[in-house]
Amino acid sequence: MASSLPHVPDTDPSRCALDLFRTSIAKKVADALPQLSLEQAYSGVDYGKKGVDFTIALPRFRLPGKVDEIASKVIEKFEADEYVASVTHDKAFLHFQLNTTTMIRNILDQIHTLTYNTPSGKPEYGTNTSGQGKKIIIEYSSPNIAKSFHVGHLRSTIIGAFLANLYKTCGWDVISMNYLGDWGTQFGLIATGFEKYGSREELEKDAIKHLFDVYVKVNKEAEANPEVKTEAARWFKRMEDGDEDALKDWRVWREMSVKKYAEEYERLNVAFDVYTGESMVGKEWQDKALERLDKMGLISDVEGAKIVDLEKWKLGSAVLRKKDGTSIYLTRDIGGAIERYEKYKFDKMIYVVSSQQDLHLKQFFKVLSLMEFPWASDLEHVNYGLVQGMSTRRGTVVFLDQIIREAASVMHAQMRTNEDKYAAIEDPETTSLEIGITGVKIQDMAAKRYVDPLHESILTILIPNSINNYTFNWDRMKSFEGDTGPYLQYAHVRLASIGRKNPHLLPLPAPSQIDIETLTQSQHARDIVFLIGTYPDVVKVALKTHEPSGVVTFAFRLAHAISSAWETVVVKGEEDIEKARARMWMYESARDVLGAAMRLLSIRPLDRM
Repeated sequence: MASSLPHVPDTDPSRCALDLFRTSIAKKVADALPQLSLEQAYSGVDYGKKGVDFTIALPRFRLPGKVDEIASKVIEKFEADEYVASVTHDKAFLHFQLNTTTMIRNILDQIHTLTYNTPSGKPEYGTNTSGQGKKIIIEYSSPNIAKSFHVGHLRSTIIGAFLANLYKTCGWDVISMNYLGDWGTQFGLIATGFEKYGSREELEKDAIKHLFDVYVKVNKEAEANPEVKTEAARWFKRMEDGDEDALKDWRVWREMSVKKYAEEYERLNVAFDVYTGESMVGKEWQDKALERLDKMGLISDVEGAKIVDLEKWKLGSAVLRKKDGTSIYLTRDIGGAIERYEKYKFDKMIYVVSSQQDLHLKQFFKVLSLMEFPWASDLEHVNYGLVQGMSTRRGTVVFLDQIIREAASVMHAQMRTNEDKYAAIEDPETTSLEIGITGVKIQDMAAKRYVDPLHESILTILIPNSINNYTFNWDRMKSFEGDTGPYLQYAHVRLASIGRKNPHLLPLPAPSQIDIETLTQSQHARDIVFLIGTYPDVVKVALKTHEPSGVVTFAFRLAHAISSAWETVVVKGEEDIEKARARMWMYESARDVLGAAMRLLSIRPLDRM
């Protein structure tokens, strides 16, 4: 629908239909209050509480005069139009209701166009172009080869995959990077241990598990016999010096581990563009970093080890090189960041790492900024709290595939409790795996990364104690009731079943041929359409906060709204075919948007279960 309304910067009605309605409200307010520009008025238009579409809190404009007098100027001048139907004054607030017919028509038309008629051929509803022309590297997951893939790595994987999807949705060129812990003294230990405890056959079967088993055994031995540690350090020194004999087994272990991880990530619906690792960081920039910091008088020599002093910035001191001359992971992180900028010329780089590493990341960022790299200010640490309670029924979780298997088996057992429904599922193994993984992810992402009592700003991750730990609960994960992953999948499956149950309505006519009169008369239908109209804003807010929890909350609100409408806004059994088609179109649009939100959260929406 062409609009005669003026354009407000940073709005795009072709991507978010509600921008047009907000512009209409802002224009009415700015026309009635000449001291306000259109942009100022627009910035004050917020979503209303239940039963109200949009609200303006007048005191925020800090205009001279009494609030009641200011409000009455707007009310007196107000005229309803095709976008805004009414305004009411309540204390310091003005509440606006939209024109229901225009709102429903514009939002459903837009969802249809941006889902089925895009130049890219892919669904684009909810996307925006705010990051066009910009490049971002997101480093996440980053497990240590031969050490356990612990639950902290799982959180990093889930949050990182969400951020990668989010930045792509906002037009950025995204490089998903997995920076493996594939270097360091532990490989000297494994090499020493592999000669005694290693088995080529076990390595072929499951490289990650076998190398971990070797590591545990040799570590135990090293505790009793210091000579083992000395031998391991010697071995790692040979690796650092490029000794081919010391490196050839390590290369095999690394390659087999990456292959195994890639399979696990595929099951989690996560993919990386680049597998890199500490071993890939060249010595050149590590050496240059030391030289530059030395010239600045920040390096001291303690018993042969090189230490950087960051006390002036209340960041303590950190080892940059061990006394035997081998590197340490802080030095490798510094060298790695410089190499990445040289190679990719990124506009931003995010490290998704647990809050336990806060000091390390602050030291690392500070060193780069002291080295006067202008891009050091484009690095960001997205952190998160610990997960408590994620152990299997047989004890502590060690490996990613144990978590995945446990989630699938818990879900499978739950599905078997309803024999009739279970018998109708085509592939119960895959279905239980997907629902189980959804359960794990949703429980993780529903928990906010940090708690800020004052205001939501990404800066609050710098406030101590604001990080949010959460306790994982297997029973909650498998429940189809309440705000859980299985409940979300169930809502999507229910929407997907409408077409199967009403084949006589398919294919639906073109949107312009669908009469939406029946939708305008139902409060339930109005609520659903308005809610799916807010999805582009949900995406924009998530980009500001880096919180998946806002998207999860949206998905649950939509699932609840659909559930509330199910009994009254019926499709099956509705004899008036025009009404049935309009309702079906609304439910199909809701499915498209719920599916988009789930995919943004790296979840594969199911059509049957």
